[in-house]
Amino acid sequence: MRRQITGFSNPTVKYLRSLREKKHRKREGRFLAEGLRLLTDARESGRVPEMLVMSTERDDHPLLAALELAVDQTGGEIVECTPEILAKITGKENPQAVAGVFAEFDTSLAHLNRHSAKIWLVAQALRDPGNLGTMLRTGDAVGAGGLILIDDCADPFSVEAVRASMGAIFTQDLALASWAEFIDWLRQGEGQLVAASLRDAQPYRGAPYSAPCFLMVGNESRGLPEEYELSCDLRVTMPMRGRADSLNAAVAGAVLAYEALAALDP
Repeated sequence: MRRQITGFSNPTVKYLRSLREKKHRKREGRFLAEGLRLLTDARESGRVPEMLVMSTERDDHPLLAALELAVDQTGGEIVECTPEILAKITGKENPQAVAGVFAEFDTSLAHLNRHSAKIWLVAQALRDPGNLGTMLRTGDAVGAGGLILIDDCADPFSVEAVRASMGAIFTQDLALASWAEFIDWLRQGEGQLVAASLRDAQPYRGAPYSAPCFLMVGNESRGLPEEYELSCDLRVTMPMRGRADSLNAAVAGAVLAYEALAALDP
């Protein structure tokens, strides 16, 4: 189905704008993503938007044509609107020419296959959506299985996190769990839990990583709780040669991921 929206007060505009807020995303079970590249990554990963929103001033592009066809074939809806209305929907002054509405994914631990990849990323109480999106992007870059979010993390389906993931929200598995749920699930099968830590840690280079390897970073300001660190199979540290005493959480995750990748897939 295809239709055009011309007014800011249209109920569809209000619905789409509401998806920028967590409470409405949770109620609807839907989230918003924008940009042709990001939506193309979604399509190529087997995820097609339920609703495709396009600017009336968009340029023709074969990837956009492929996206429209995919939405038509899956029974989705295509909506056209002015750039001004699209800016109202996305909250950006210069929005991308296309956005999409997707159903939220299964984020249970039960749907993960720990043996599908040698590396997994784990983040505990990560509060910045930009860091969360960056960790998803890192996971995609290193061929990780996905990202497991522990305890009270930022919403991975927020516009900011989705945008920062650069499409990796669609290529990486994602799970949300409490610490108790995660550690119980992990210990039911194979898996080495590795923490970036200063507590009885060894240098991250040359450490005995083993697959499947779950690399865990903590909250941006507090790091990991002591209980969590002591539950790890391996604790590693990275040298700080300047005045800084720690790395950004997402950066630390990336450094560890590439080191583990080199060790596990030489």
